[in-house]
Amino acid sequence: MNRGYKVKIVHYVKDGSRKCGVLSGEMIFKIEGDIFSRFRVIEEKHQPLKEVKVLPPVHPSKVIAIGINYRDHAEEFGHDIPSEPVLFMKPSTSIIGHEDEIVYPASSRRVDYEAEIAAVVKQKAFRVSPEEARRYILGYTCLNDVTARDLQRKDGQWTRGKSFDTFCPIGPVIETELNPDNVNIRSRLNGELRQSSNTKNFIFDISHLVSFISHIMTLLPGDIITTGTPSGVGEMNPGDTVEVEVEGIGILRNRVVGGPSV
Repeated sequence: MNRGYKVKIVHYVKDGSRKCGVLSGEMIFKIEGDIFSRFRVIEEKHQPLKEVKVLPPVHPSKVIAIGINYRDHAEEFGHDIPSEPVLFMKPSTSIIGHEDEIVYPASSRRVDYEAEIAAVVKQKAFRVSPEEARRYILGYTCLNDVTARDLQRKDGQWTRGKSFDTFCPIGPVIETELNPDNVNIRSRLNGELRQSSNTKNFIFDISHLVSFISHIMTLLPGDIITTGTPSGVGEMNPGDTVEVEVEGIGILRNRVVGGPSV
């Protein structure tokens, strides 16, 4: 791999063809090979970012999410600090990419944004230790854990409220050279800052999470572990634009639209 590039992996569509490249500034340089093992940058084949449609950077077999992983968020919702990570899952069918639309379901009366940093699994992982966990991570991306809050509270468990199609925006890139232990994370609604924190406020760090999850289920290349949201979550409505920004990765932007009636 050409290490002269800052390694931000991006998937995109140009002229009806799906491609993969490395983002450098505002230019995409096409790559050859497998992002989960070895690839090389083709320097002579480049494309302006503004001329392509950005896709979700990965298509996982599963999204494993962590609830209540920032102390301020636990206090915000009146939760005790958990002694172990609280896990739930989002289906792969909930995934959309940068600038795709979040569809507000007719069955909900409150849909919230939740800004998160997510880890992308690089290789099969089962029962790995915290010390070796980082070797199993390809990189990191932005994620919005969209939640139908009223349905989550009504059901008493989180599957329905977290799983609607379009409820897992991710992207726009996978940053492979990020140290995730001390990065800022923010969300904005219609340009107004709503969440602002730092991953140093995690209850459980990413190495702990990878190890813990891998002792429950086998992680596969491309799987996503999303690490929880800080305080400041709130409601969004059709017509709103929500942004998730993670330092060193970029900005994930999505607009909310109304869904079909039931």
